[in-house]
Amino acid sequence: MSVQNLSKQDVAALTAEDVAQLAQRLENDDYTDAFEGLKDWHLLRAIAFQREDLAEPYLYLLDNETYDEA
Repeated sequence: MSVQNLSKQDVAALTAEDVAQLAQRLENDDYTDAFEGLKDWHLLRAIAFQREDLAEPYLYLLDNETYDEA
């Protein structure tokens, strides 16, 4: 599933198992190139914005920190 094509309906259809598999791929960090990992990271980020309940156990993989960009 492409992040660019990820609709609200797509995210609504995801199961906890789907997100767990995505998180496991990110945790293993066994990608053939950095762009594959980045795609999964953006997918998890999109899920976190739309379905925080599914992504909450895996938020540590997003490594979001508050930055003062002023």
